[in-house]
Amino acid sequence: MGNYLDQLTREKLIELNRQFDIYSNGAAEIIPESELKNKIAKSLLKNQPLKVKLGLDPSAPDVHLGHTVVLNKLKQFQENGHIIQLIIGDFTGKIGDPTGKSVVRKQLTDKEVKENARTYFEQFSKVLDMERVELFYNSKWLSTLNLENVIKLSSSITVARLLERNDFSERYSTGKPISLHEFFYPLMQGYDSVELESDVELGGTDQHFNVLMGRHLQEHYGKEKQIVVLLPLIEGLDGVEKMSKSKNNYIGVDDKPSDMYGKTMSIPDELILKYFDLLTDLPLVQRNEIKEELITGKLHPKDAKMHLAKTIVRMYHSAEVAEKAEETFKAVFQRGTLPDDIPVVEWEGEKEIPLIDLLVELKLQSSKTEARKMIQNGGIKINEVKVNDIHLQINTSLEPIIQVGKRKFIQLKS
Repeated sequence: MGNYLDQLTREKLIELNRQFDIYSNGAAEIIPESELKNKIAKSLLKNQPLKVKLGLDPSAPDVHLGHTVVLNKLKQFQENGHIIQLIIGDFTGKIGDPTGKSVVRKQLTDKEVKENARTYFEQFSKVLDMERVELFYNSKWLSTLNLENVIKLSSSITVARLLERNDFSERYSTGKPISLHEFFYPLMQGYDSVELESDVELGGTDQHFNVLMGRHLQEHYGKEKQIVVLLPLIEGLDGVEKMSKSKNNYIGVDDKPSDMYGKTMSIPDELILKYFDLLTDLPLVQRNEIKEELITGKLHPKDAKMHLAKTIVRMYHSAEVAEKAEETFKAVFQRGTLPDDIPVVEWEGEKEIPLIDLLVELKLQSSKTEARKMIQNGGIKINEVKVNDIHLQINTSLEPIIQVGKRKFIQLKS
C-alpha cells in the first residue's frame, strides 16, 4: 500500500488524528500503528470506508459487558462510516477455538451454531446498528475448499510457528493430545480475512495469535495486509479475574436495571476509569475530564461510580430507566428502604421450612453449604432484620421478604 499520509489536506489530517485518537484510546495494542493511520488516510482520500472485521466463536452466546469491550470499539468505527464485518464461525465453530484450552474442544452441531448466532444478533443490537452490519458465515467459503486449496493454505505456516501458541506449547510439553484439526483453526480464521479483504481486525489480547494470522495469510495470498487492534480483557466485579459468567463476577447486557446499577457500584475503585474507557459510549473528551477530576480529587470515587452505573444502565435500557435505577439504589442503599420492584414468588411448599432449605429451593443459594455460610456471615435478612441462626424455621404463610446480600430481594406469596 502506498503512502497516503503526505497527500492529506489540513482538514483531512485533523479528521485522521480525530479518528485515530478514538480507535487507539483503550486499545492494548495496534499492529502496526503507522499502517492504521495510513489506512485511515486512504479511506479519507478515496472516500472509501474501511472493512473492520470481528470473528465470533458461536459456542458461548450469552453476552456480558466483558464482551462489549470489542463491540464498543466496533461501534466507534461504525459511527465514522466504516463497514463492520461480523463473521459467524459456523465452520470453525465445529472445530472450536483452542485458545486457552488444555483439552480438545467439543465440536458444535449446525443446529447449535445457528441458535447461538441468533442469540448473538439479538444482544449485539444493544450496541451496534445491526442494519448497517455485514453478516457472514464462514462456511460459505471454507466448506468449498478442496484438498489442494487446504494443502496450499497449510503450506503458509510451519508447525514450529503454530507451537509458539502458549496453549499448544503447554499441551505438547506436558504430553496432552493436540488433534491435527486444531492447527487449522487459526488458519481458517485468518483465511476469513483473505476472503473478505478486511482492512482491520479486532480481538481480545488472548486472540493475538489468531488475528495476526489474518495479516500473515493476506500477505501470503498477495492481498493488502490488515491492521490488528487488540483490546484488553476486562476484570469482573471482583477486580481480579476476567469477567466471566462461570466466575459470577459479570454484568450481563440483559441484566435488570437495578442489578446492572448495583453491580456497577460494587466494582473496586481501581476499575472505574477502565470501565469508563472500555464499557461506555461517553465522548473521549468527557472521559478525559472524569479522569482528571478523579486524579485531582475533585470527583469522589463514589460519585464517579454512580455516573458510570447510570451511563451503563442508560446504554442498555434508557435514560428514564437509568434515572429510576439510581433512585432505587439511593433508596435501598443510602436511605435503607426496600425497593419498589421486589420479585414475588408464589410459594406452594411447606408452611414451615428451614431457612437454609428455603434459600436453596428459591435458588438464592447454590447449595446448603453456601446458604449456611451466607447466614453465618450476616448476608441474610428477613423483613429487613439480619438473621444469624442457621437453624431458623421460616413461616411462609407470613409472606416474608427475604434479602440475600445487597441486591437480591424476594417476597413469598402463599
